[in-house]
Amino acid sequence: MSQGEAGEGKDEIKPTLSPYEEAMEALSSLITKRSRADKSNKGDKYELLFDYIKILELEEPIKKMKIIHVAGTKGKGSTCAFTESILRNCGFHTGLFTSPHLIDVRERFRLDGMDICEEKFLAYFWWCFDRFKERATDEVPMPTYFRFLALLAFKVFAAEQVDVAILEVGLGGKYDATNVVENPVVCGIASLGYDHMEILGNTLGQIAGEKAGIFKRGVPAFTVPQPDEAVLVLEEKASELDVHLEVAAPLDASVLSGLHLGLEGEHQYINAGLAIALCSTWLQRTGHVEINYLEEMTHLPEQFVKGLATAALQGRAQIVPDQLIESESSGDLVFYLDGAHSPESMDVCAKWFSLAIKGDYKQHNSYASNHGHNELGSSHDSVEISHHEASKKSSTQFLLFNCMSVRDPELLLPRLVRACASHGVHFQKALFVPNVSVYYKVGTSASTVDTQVDLSWQLTLQRIWENLVRGEKGNDVKNTDHTYEEVTDDSEKGAQSCENSKVFPSLPVAINWLRDTVRNNRSGRSQVLVTGSLHLVGDVLRLVKK
Repeated sequence: MSQGEAGEGKDEIKPTLSPYEEAMEALSSLITKRSRADKSNKGDKYELLFDYIKILELEEPIKKMKIIHVAGTKGKGSTCAFTESILRNCGFHTGLFTSPHLIDVRERFRLDGMDICEEKFLAYFWWCFDRFKERATDEVPMPTYFRFLALLAFKVFAAEQVDVAILEVGLGGKYDATNVVENPVVCGIASLGYDHMEILGNTLGQIAGEKAGIFKRGVPAFTVPQPDEAVLVLEEKASELDVHLEVAAPLDASVLSGLHLGLEGEHQYINAGLAIALCSTWLQRTGHVEINYLEEMTHLPEQFVKGLATAALQGRAQIVPDQLIESESSGDLVFYLDGAHSPESMDVCAKWFSLAIKGDYKQHNSYASNHGHNELGSSHDSVEISHHEASKKSSTQFLLFNCMSVRDPELLLPRLVRACASHGVHFQKALFVPNVSVYYKVGTSASTVDTQVDLSWQLTLQRIWENLVRGEKGNDVKNTDHTYEEVTDDSEKGAQSCENSKVFPSLPVAINWLRDTVRNNRSGRSQVLVTGSLHLVGDVLRLVKK
């Protein structure tokens, strides 16, 4: 809280912060308010990162690290989760750095498959923060938020002496803070698509060029099947740097010995194939194994199978029953969360949701459910409803959606609606909400709801939705002015309602509306797809898992 804010009436008594909250305040001070789409972000004094590494005395430790570096538009987080899980199950001490976090910033730093503990996080955080503070000058100012987190990851992994560090690129590749790595063991490029075009370029070729910025001379690299335009650029960049680039084949499900992947969705077989290639190459290049598993794809070692079956990643194809409604036994409210935010991932998300609500998510023979092992409770959160019991209930589908204003909802929403419709799924209502967390704060204090929140973006989403649904229903779409229903229910205070949608002033109000809807219809089941933004997914998880 700034001194200015502290002087305003309601905040006169400054609450005592816990040591962790103090760290979150300090971290929040590094967030720049400008838009990521600001053109001056390009490179943004990239050379400063090398000054920061010197300040933290990390030059030698980073050179010695056995790193796997992964970029991509879609699937890079899943690929990293599979890769970490495989190598951990092979007996290695693993470090995994990913972004964004959903509930707690410590999720970004995982040691042996677990979020870093608070005690260690605070020790490393202040060691780095204080060093930067002491040495900050006009020429070398404090690092920005993401750069600080990436540098902190290097500090954590060096101090914890991990056997392997798996790094997920934050944005792009060439100018990403993780790209200070000069000699990774192997690099991976997950599926490419249209996202962050305001920074990375408008064509797949331009986007591929940015991602290929992680290639290092002579270091082998793998990618997944990509559109021709992207492949040409990747191959060109690879040949310039003498990089042996191979396309990793999607995993054949038959090699999993009847088990399922720990992450849901058919697209995960593509990510799993890439992870296997990265792990196999890492094992060979670090002298740990003689066998080339890439040529042996008819058989996978047990550790690889176990790693793939127990991998977990919050906010991707995750099913979570609402704990409050469950405790009241007053009905069924189940959230289906997926942080999809590109047009292609909307298709994948819609397909997963459409199959999941029909009961296909109950994976009796998955490794996770057989062995009770899934640290994050992600894809296999226990929705303990048998097919027989489920079939007795009528189900209603809702969409809970928000996306950042740099995304194009005219591309995202039609893809989602049409893909769901092709599986016979239609939303009774779409609910649009602002995110709870504000982008310039980290931690619990980031969840304060501003009563004067600007809903103009959510109203734009609502207008697009109404046009879309009326068009799908074949109604006259010319008259698209908002026709608001009379709002009488107190729980809907401030909600702006149209025929097929509602805009709520905050997420808690929307969740309460859903809970009341379920309480009023005990025989039914409400299935809510939460998508469009990982920030939104994190906010929902924070509220419904309480």
